[in-house]
Amino acid sequence: MRIALGVEYDGAPFCGWQSQAEGSTVQDTLQSALSQIAGDQITNEHTAAEPISVIAAGRTDTGVHALEQVVHFDTQAERPLTAWVRGVNALLPPSIAVRWAHPVPDEFHARFSAHGRSYRYFLINRAVRPAIQASKVGWFHAPLDVTLMQTAAQYLLGAHDFSAFRAAQCQAKSPVKHLHQLDIHRQDEMLIFDFSADAFLHHMVRNIIGCLVYVGKGKYPPSWLSEVLASRERSLAAPTFAPDGLYLRRIKYEAKWGLPQMENDALSGEVL
Repeated sequence: MRIALGVEYDGAPFCGWQSQAEGSTVQDTLQSALSQIAGDQITNEHTAAEPISVIAAGRTDTGVHALEQVVHFDTQAERPLTAWVRGVNALLPPSIAVRWAHPVPDEFHARFSAHGRSYRYFLINRAVRPAIQASKVGWFHAPLDVTLMQTAAQYLLGAHDFSAFRAAQCQAKSPVKHLHQLDIHRQDEMLIFDFSADAFLHHMVRNIIGCLVYVGKGKYPPSWLSEVLASRERSLAAPTFAPDGLYLRRIKYEAKWGLPQMENDALSGEVL
């Protein structure tokens, strides 16, 4: 049986999504809880763990959060869907929660069946760093001109080679991605960036944020983004921006899979 899950997590306590030897990742923590729920049904003498391995729609870095990461796993254990939600959540730390579980056919793949991803970045723009929202938002101390940043963002829309915004360790087969959306707006001290694309390169969103901040503070004109994009040279772009304010917001799938995905459109600066 193949099960898909929608998972929400605070990335601050973890070393990213991807499994590591020391086990301090979201994937390791989730797999441990799932394996306990999928314990051996056959023997009445004891309940043994059935090792569960999950495949995610995308990997998030250390400190990056997810409102709805989608994963799938295969299991021989027959459990009600509530066990994969409430039962698993009872074994997870407060920083991770399964939001929904849904049976899917074997052809479904959390990563390869996805046809779009959306991210949101929250950036507090004020002289003093945040405390209550620390690790939940990015921060920049100098005034930022949102109008200039919005103009610069337009140069990145469409299908392009995003090599200039790609991490050196990126494993994507192609640097060409189609950026459908890059919206920026301000709510008082909070700047909110919305990104949607067919897929993203490693560090792509955070590298774009860094360049937009350069434009917003007046270091370069908006057209500089076009020059950086065309260069395909990572060294010409701004440094990678902090992960704190980045949220994997939604993974898009065809309706045929019937996934009970949650609506995150109401998320705003006030929520954080």
